[in-house]
Amino acid sequence: MIIVSDTSPIVSLALIDRLDLLRQVYGTIVIPQAVQDEITASGGTHPGGREVAALDWIKVGAVTNPMMVALLRRELDRGEAEAIALAIESAADRVLLDERKARSLAAYLGLPFAGLLDILSEAKRAQLIPALQPLMDDLIARANFRISRKLYRRVLQSAGELPYADTP
Repeated sequence: MIIVSDTSPIVSLALIDRLDLLRQVYGTIVIPQAVQDEITASGGTHPGGREVAALDWIKVGAVTNPMMVALLRRELDRGEAEAIALAIESAADRVLLDERKARSLAAYLGLPFAGLLDILSEAKRAQLIPALQPLMDDLIARANFRISRKLYRRVLQSAGELPYADTP
């Protein structure tokens, strides 16, 4: 299985000390050079910087079509553009993206994608974590993760952590 990741899922999970979930859910993760550069900038002091440099299950893949990256850069930042380009070039099974614009473009291009909440939901289904809510709360508090109240409740309901009767 080929999984390509943008910066935000790696950094967010590193901020809550749960980067291991990516390996447990997906095995090997491939990141483009731009994502490695973003994460390892400033000497590895960025959240996840040391891990990305040291972990053998996070691999750097080379994007071979600079024209595709240039076209994607019209709408996305460099990391997102390279992640999508690398996912296309490698026929990835999934690309991990959190930004709405990047996810919309991935959907338009027919790329299977997942965001951070999808990753956590998969981890719960695989019984790698007992509950989503503590991790979601940790992401909000420690990683400045933004999520609407409605989506927060919907994710918890889907995971069986919030009774449907509690929904406004």
